[in-house]
Amino acid sequence: MAKSTSIKSKAAAAPKALVTKITAGGRIALEFIKPEAKTVFVAGSFNQWKPEATPLVPKGNGKWVGDLAVKPGRHEYLFVVDGQWMPDPKARESVVNPFGGKNSVLVVSE
Repeated sequence: MAKSTSIKSKAAAAPKALVTKITAGGRIALEFIKPEAKTVFVAGSFNQWKPEATPLVPKGNGKWVGDLAVKPGRHEYLFVVDGQWMPDPKARESVVNPFGGKNSVLVVSE
């Protein structure tokens, strides 16, 4: 049991993500920090869960940024880091998904 707790602690502590800004036009600015990442995408209900539709761009020092258009409402999403789907560790809300994991939730007001 201690072994799985240790693995979860490492996975949760390594990456850092943040929705940095929600503009009036419904654009979302994302920031994800994981120095060893080679590719980072975001997939969710706002892009039909297609990670290739929303790549994040490396900005140095392990920082990845992205900008996407999101309609008002409640959206579930995950980051896809080097092919591994993971929730946003900084999300204010999450929900259980059908695969036994958790999706992060983003709420965009009108």
